[in-house]
Amino acid sequence: MSVVRPFDKLPVLNSAAILMVGTDEDLQQQLAQTILKEKKDFKISIHLATSLPLPAERDHIRPRIDLIVFMINVQSKYSFKNIEASLAHVDANFFLGKVCFLVTGVGRVNRCSVEMSAVRKLGEAYCSPLIYCELELEGIRISTAQRLLRMLQICAGHVPGVSALFFSSLMRSSNDE
Repeated sequence: MSVVRPFDKLPVLNSAAILMVGTDEDLQQQLAQTILKEKKDFKISIHLATSLPLPAERDHIRPRIDLIVFMINVQSKYSFKNIEASLAHVDANFFLGKVCFLVTGVGRVNRCSVEMSAVRKLGEAYCSPLIYCELELEGIRISTAQRLLRMLQICAGHVPGVSALFFSSLMRSSNDE
């Protein structure tokens, strides 16, 4: 089993890598394509996984991961359980501002099979921000891609004077305190 570690590889100049973990591969692909279409001044690599751990045999060619996005579909209990199980394969240092939870399917409350309180507790337990969205809608997908791109830029260290931990603390809602 391979644990994803944030500082086991050196950063590459003007580049960043994002890992998206979730069971809905179509939404992952759509969001990844939207992120790649956005204007940016650094090279980005996007890696998609349905769950963790990542295969250990490819670890030597995998770039340093700057941001992990766990995609939870609240209409699927399997999605939530899969993310819970995957979290065990992430080094604790990632939770210092380099992880966020992207919660999808929130627009159709009558179809939710995961309690929103359970999702909030997960975000609180891992001190990581929650981003609620409907990725099926193009406008929301574009704004979510822009938000994730800015987070990635900060997590990769491309924004002077702003650390991932500082930015993460700004994203936490006042209800968390």
